Amino acid sequence: MPLIKISTIFNIDLEFEIAPVYKRIFAYLVDFTVLLLYVISMKYLYYNGVTITEDSMNKRMGIDILTISLPMLLYSFVSEVLLHGQTIGKKLFNIRVISLSGGEPSLSQYLIRWMFRVFEWPFFFGYIMFSGTAFTAYILITLFLGLSVAIIIATTKKNQRLGDIAANTVVVDTKSDFSVDDTIFMNITEENYEVKFPEVLRLSDRDINTIKNVLDVFYKSRQHELCERVALKVQNVLNVTTDMPAEIFLQKLLTDYNYLATQQVPTNL
Repeated sequence: MPLIKISTIFNIDLEFEIAPVYKRIFAYLVDFTVLLLYVISMKYLYYNGVTITEDSMNKRMGIDILTISLPMLLYSFVSEVLLHGQTIGKKLFNIRVISLSGGEPSLSQYLIRWMFRVFEWPFFFGYIMFSGTAFTAYILITLFLGLSVAIIIATTKKNQRLGDIAANTVVVDTKSDFSVDDTIFMNITEENYEVKFPEVLRLSDRDINTIKNVLDVFYKSRQHELCERVALKVQNVLNVTTDMPAEIFLQKLLTDYNYLATQQVPTNL
């Protein structure tokens, strides 16, 4: 499986396995099926047993757009933001969107990826008319556009679609389900928790994500040198010193960051 090296802000190269095209296709088909089931269910709920006339369609058009078309249009964007780079399909096939800077994409990057889906998903046109012919046409158009996207992915060096190229993101193979335990979020329940490095708040969310990725690599491959290089760089940036082992120091930074960010404890940096 092809690998991609991503240079982080700490001048450390992290290696990720690029998600294979077949996984992205299957994930796409899963998400496509989810949206099909949603629109079929909602249309059945709204129109089954009712004679659909032009007048009745006009009366239902507003609610149809708000409760069917809009959720379908926003599906990929909302899913990737809430699931940290994954949709239902991506989660099932263990692939995830990451930034080429090495951390989780920013909200603007997710937004750019989503904006480039306007030609990949015809759902945003509405599904206002619910006839067999229109329904079949939408499916065929969507699958055709999906095939064109798959071709673009297969022919780009990093298996990127146009949205990835524009947003500076890439889809990687995670090898395991991505959960809240894989994010920078930690629920600090310890009473009288003592913050050792309040300077950590000087780091950006992207910095913290990079530290989390470095620790993930360490726990999988025990690359002590990688942790030591990053720990030394962070100490220089924050102007702090410690005798802690590198991995313990980086883990402490994450817990301090989570505690300070969630408790909003005032600090004198």
